[in-house]
Amino acid sequence: MDRRHARSGSPFEDTIGFSRGVRVGNTVAVAGTTPVWPDGQVDPDPAVQARRCWEIALTALDELGGRAEDVIRTRQYVVTADIADAVGAVHGDVFGDVRPASTMIVIAGLLDPRWLVEVELDAIVG
Repeated sequence: MDRRHARSGSPFEDTIGFSRGVRVGNTVAVAGTTPVWPDGQVDPDPAVQARRCWEIALTALDELGGRAEDVIRTRQYVVTADIADAVGAVHGDVFGDVRPASTMIVIAGLLDPRWLVEVELDAIVG
């Protein structure tokens, strides 16, 4: 079966050995995606971070032939529960009509202390 990869340019892709997204057949998985801008900056606002994460993840999905409407599962990792409403509202803006299965998990921290949010998704492309 054909296997395609999407890259985001993250330096971790080569050192850790992963792809931003992988498509096998009609299934797409997009890896944990953090809110980094091309210049390396990270906005401190959790809603802006969430929007940036979904922008990167959906770009990878698009590169692999999918759209937001194809998403069947999302995962959101947040570093504190008090940002859940802001992050969840962005998820609602992006996926409100799609309504994928979704999980939000509060975790102890992410690789970079500036990151408040990390997201991932799975999709089935029609």
